[in-house]
Order: sequence, then structure tokens, then C-alpha cells
Amino acid sequence: DIPGFGRDKITTAHYKGEIYKVPGGGPALAVKTVQNFIGVPVPYFVRINFTAFETFIDEIGGIDVDNVEEINDPTYPDSQYGFEPFYLPAGPRHLNGHDALRYARTRATSGSDFDRARRQQEVILAVRNKVLNFGMLPTLITKAPALYQAMADGIVTNLALDQIIKLALLAQNIPDENLNSRVIDNNYVELSISPDGLSILQPIPDK
Repeated sequence: DIPGFGRDKITTAHYKGEIYKVPGGGPALAVKTVQNFIGVPVPYFVRINFTAFETFIDEIGGIDVDNVEEINDPTYPDSQYGFEPFYLPAGPRHLNGHDALRYARTRATSGSDFDRARRQQEVILAVRNKVLNFGMLPTLITKAPALYQAMADGIVTNLALDQIIKLALLAQNIPDENLNSRVIDNNYVELSISPDGLSILQPIPDK
């Protein structure tokens, strides 16, 4: 249920918020939709475009991931309405910003969207680990105003820069074992068809 728009794919919430110019735009409508769906307050958001994503990961020297399944995506889209084939063998890999983006976006695995959601969470945690475990946080905080300005065109958020820095400092005090992440997978949804004939994953409310 997308507030004010009825039932639709959850990915359309941001789009509708933008084109219909609801208060707060796409991020605000996406936040309301997610809050209502999972029942968890979402007070803050950050929307990052592809360029800012790549810039930041390159700034920290790339990230390390453990690719659990070979990825072979010959039709990965480029920025010119063509293709940019992406191949990544299984196993531990070091990724620059561009490859980290492709790793997070591709659907070319056996689990498709479920795998993609898991990899996106893996990338976020890999960024955290790189920044904290390699002692990069003090340098990044010193560079934060200039770095933030350089990426400003690609970032929309309701967090102020000083709040972002405070959150980064707080993250240092959270042990890895206290972090929990979950992916909504086929235990919680079932394959269905929308009224307009689109393939969808329908939530199982009791789960």
C-alpha cells in the first residue's frame, strides 16, 4: 500500500513521489511506504546516485566482498542504453567503485532479486568495515566537507553533515556481533501476477 496511491510495486513509491510532487518528494513517499509495510519507524534517509556511490568507494580505496556465486551478466546495462558485460568469479574479491556498483545491481544469479538485496547489504557492511577496520574514519571526517561538496549533486538526505559525522563516530562503538541484517526472501513472499499483468512478489502478511 503506497499512501495516497493504493497498491503497487514498492519500487514505484519513490517514482510516484517524484512525478506527483508529494511533500518531500520520492524519498518521503518511499519512507512512508516502507514504514507502513514493515512497521518500523524510518526517521532518516539517504538517496545516493550511481556517480556518488562510485566516487565514495573509490575514495576509500575500494571494498572487499566474498562473492558466493559466479556472476556472468552479458546484458548488464551501461549508461548509453547498451550493454556492459559483467563477469565476477566466485570467491573473495576486491572491487573498485564501478565494479561494486555492478556487483550490487546485477540480477544474474540463481536467486535474482533476493541475491541482489543480500549483496547490497554486503556492500554497505563492506564499506563500514573498510572505513573502521583500516582506521580511515579520522581522515574521512577531516575531508568530509570537501568530499560531501564533491558528491552533493548525487546525494539527497534529511541528515545534516554534522549528524552524518556523529553517526560515523557512533558506528565505531558498535561491535560487529551487534549488527543484524535481514533480507526478505521467498520465505516471506510468493510469486504472483499484478492486475495489470506484471510479475510480482506478493507479501505473505502472516510472515
